[in-house]
Amino acid sequence: MKVKVCGITTVNQLKELEMMDVDFAGLIFHKPSPRYVLNEIKSPYSIKNENINIKKVGVFVNESINTVIDTAKEWELDMVQLHGDESPEFCKEIKSVVKTTKAFRIGDSSSFAIINAYSDVVDCFLFDTLGERYGGTGKQFDWNLLTSTEINKPFFLSGGIGSDDVDKIDEICNRTTSLFALDLNSKFEITPGIKDMDKLSVFLSSIYKK
Repeated sequence: MKVKVCGITTVNQLKELEMMDVDFAGLIFHKPSPRYVLNEIKSPYSIKNENINIKKVGVFVNESINTVIDTAKEWELDMVQLHGDESPEFCKEIKSVVKTTKAFRIGDSSSFAIINAYSDVVDCFLFDTLGERYGGTGKQFDWNLLTSTEINKPFFLSGGIGSDDVDKIDEICNRTTSLFALDLNSKFEITPGIKDMDKLSVFLSSIYKK
């Protein structure tokens, strides 16, 4: 089970995640987000100069192809996560340059109808909870939908995952082989963009024991 911690906004917390053997760190390049990475980390050189090797995932919402590709190159992103209304054609262009994850916001079973159109043009899916705005709601959708739908790609599970969900995650892992990674965010925050590393460490210990 891999883990991505999203919405990181400081170089120090990137370092801490790396020391905790977290697999992915999510950097949000969506300016309206309170976790917008450039609010605190003004330049990619702040990360490069510290020799940080954790895999970086850039999160974008309805940006242009050139913006996504240029940012991926400048920040040396290992993957991009497209969290808006990007078309399959858009995703294909991005995937030709960098590993690509397409996010889908899940409300009910009908939310999965679109995913097959993206199967050949992305590397992974991400399933988050449907809300009024793009990005995290801090709430969970019905995870049973994941096992009643044919999902032919590795996927990140996102949306309101917290410390009390260890057994629930274990159950889902036993019911689907496509769950690739957990995507953690607001339930492990002190304030938006600042993670509670002690709380996160306890949770990771519980997950990795499974």
